Amino acid sequence: MSATDLKTDPAGPAGSTDSYSSIKQPTLSPAVRLGIFIGAVVVGFAVVLGLSSYNTLAVIIVAALVYMVVIYIASRIVEGQRHAVDRLVTGMVTTFFLLALVPLVSVAMTVISEGYKRIDGEFFTSSMRGVIGAGGGIMHALQGTLIITLITSLISIPIGIFAAIYLVEYGNGNRISRALTFFVDVMTGIPSIVAGLFAVALFASLTGDAGFQAGIVGSIALSVLMIPVVVRNTEEMLRLVPNELREASYALGVPKWLTISKVVLPTAIAGIATGVTLAIARVIGETAPLLITAGYIPGVNLNPFSGQMTTLPVFSYNQYMNRGIPPEAYVERAWSAALVLIVVVMILNVLARMISKYFAPKTGR
Repeated sequence: MSATDLKTDPAGPAGSTDSYSSIKQPTLSPAVRLGIFIGAVVVGFAVVLGLSSYNTLAVIIVAALVYMVVIYIASRIVEGQRHAVDRLVTGMVTTFFLLALVPLVSVAMTVISEGYKRIDGEFFTSSMRGVIGAGGGIMHALQGTLIITLITSLISIPIGIFAAIYLVEYGNGNRISRALTFFVDVMTGIPSIVAGLFAVALFASLTGDAGFQAGIVGSIALSVLMIPVVVRNTEEMLRLVPNELREASYALGVPKWLTISKVVLPTAIAGIATGVTLAIARVIGETAPLLITAGYIPGVNLNPFSGQMTTLPVFSYNQYMNRGIPPEAYVERAWSAALVLIVVVMILNVLARMISKYFAPKTGR
């Protein structure tokens, strides 16, 4: 037998590529799948409009049901049961994704369409002092939000980070670390109004005034909500740092505190900074605790230790619930404040992503 007889025929056992392609599993073409999708959407519109008025959610549900039934039957006939089940599950996952997207898009569109009406220079440079009816702005609420959030961050971030360092680096599963972990888990799920009541009770015992309201009281209430988030996020980021880095540092004779500050924290700083930014975005929109701790005033107050202080969420709530004449002006201010608050939270989320990307440990050379 010659060497050429041992070579494999590139055309396959049948001797040609045509015979190989003839045994390939038939599939639904993209044009057919697109046609089924368009037909399902048309049927969804027709059914919803025939039974009631237009409703986006109902159209998505009906169209999804029609699409999944038709695509399953067509795929079962052409491709077989395995591919049919795969396409059915894909349709279900896509449907639930669209259902989750509907309220998010609806909220964003509603806030933008209602809130843009008062977005002007006066809205950002004036307060509600002496304003009756139309006019006024959110300058005092913006300043109050900035001051209270800044104090909250100064209280919560150091406490949260050092508590997480103790849990990961020093706790070693002792009673104190187990108790701290338990209380952090409990505090993560407490209602925000409970944090507000705690702050009110604390300052009532310190000042003797049960009705004491100030920016610092609101900051303490928000700190109760923010500290568990910072602790939990920082703890997870520190646990992701490889132990090999710690051991290499210890092998060089570096003490533990210096290893933590020079090796562990710089490695985890991207995740820690991202978590802290998201924690700030989480508490900046709280309303319930600030209603009873910081209160509401129509003018500017830059002293967090004396007098009531207004924040954006409380301003929006107050304008909507205490509508005067004309009521349209109050509703417009409420929607515009809500839009500004959403934009601020969005900026903080984008900032968190940028921090994560910028401070992430560099790999490779």
